[in-house]
Amino acid sequence: MTRISACHATLVSVCLATVFNVAFAQSNSSAGVTDLPALSSAQAPSSSKAEKLYSKAVKDLSSGNYQAALSGFQKADQEDGGHCVACEFEAYKTAMHLEDYAAAREQTALLLNHASGPEQQAEAHYLAGEACLSEGGYRIFEAPFQQADSEFQAALKIQPDNHACVFQDGVALAHLHRYADAKARFDEYMKAVPNSGAQYARAQLFSAQPELARKRVAPDFRVTGLDGKPISLDSMIGKVVLLDFWATWCGPCRQALPKMKEIAKEFEGEPLVIVSISLDADEGEWKSFITKNGMTWAQYRDGGFDGELASRFHVNAIPTTFTIDAQGFLQDQQVGSGEIEAKLKELIDKAKQDSKGKTLADARN
Repeated sequence: MTRISACHATLVSVCLATVFNVAFAQSNSSAGVTDLPALSSAQAPSSSKAEKLYSKAVKDLSSGNYQAALSGFQKADQEDGGHCVACEFEAYKTAMHLEDYAAAREQTALLLNHASGPEQQAEAHYLAGEACLSEGGYRIFEAPFQQADSEFQAALKIQPDNHACVFQDGVALAHLHRYADAKARFDEYMKAVPNSGAQYARAQLFSAQPELARKRVAPDFRVTGLDGKPISLDSMIGKVVLLDFWATWCGPCRQALPKMKEIAKEFEGEPLVIVSISLDADEGEWKSFITKNGMTWAQYRDGGFDGELASRFHVNAIPTTFTIDAQGFLQDQQVGSGEIEAKLKELIDKAKQDSKGKTLADARN
């Protein structure tokens, strides 16, 4: 599906098992590509022609033209003699966004050949593992997860204190049904990091039940809402969460608003948090629309399809909703209009029943 409004797309309802695998590795990850200092600090290309190609690719990336950006970074690398680490790193990130895991693996192979030191080598192995883990979300056989495990182990030989890599290797091992080894990795992770936050709680839960690491966890996030209050997945653990991606300029989004208001009223007082995430670029128009239409639940403006949350959840069409259960696992995705009340009621009832069970919130205690 392209990055378009559902105004111009067929409105369909889809389940996570078939369309949301792209977020698989990111959702379970404890670190993103921005947490790789050695590769992030790599210098841009040195030749003037390569630098122009690189700059254009950066502009394409910022405007959401990902295919052109990928091609641009690859051309810049070739023009710079085929050893531009910054070009290859950006090409990797763009390929991952495009779900082109073959291209992503090609870039990690180049990064390994051109890494200037052990830190960059370790980070390149980590990225290769992430690509394999993401690809594994689409597969029913073990090869991608075996490759992911190998890459994470290679990274850990160079950087034994890479906590994100330890966690991700636990996820890969869980997918290989090596539950004892997965538990050992999650235990290792917990010994090395502070006893706080959603990711630590996930490690506790996965240590107790390693098979749960095979489920899709909602990508973690932390933003500030319209009312100035922080909105984070960490703070909402223990409650069902409904994320609603929309924009004032989207006709189907406007048509869906009465239904969202009904949901907010129907489940008021229940363990449910609704967060509407606008892709509006115009802050004033967004605020005016919210006030005029009495949207009293949590509101956040992401600014576009390339915004932080839209990118994390790989939103390519609106309106789109994601339903997250009380344990932080992704349960449902709706693109366009659709009936979600029954699913919400089911998850809310389960949250109440399991309030004494092994949720992520309980796992912290």
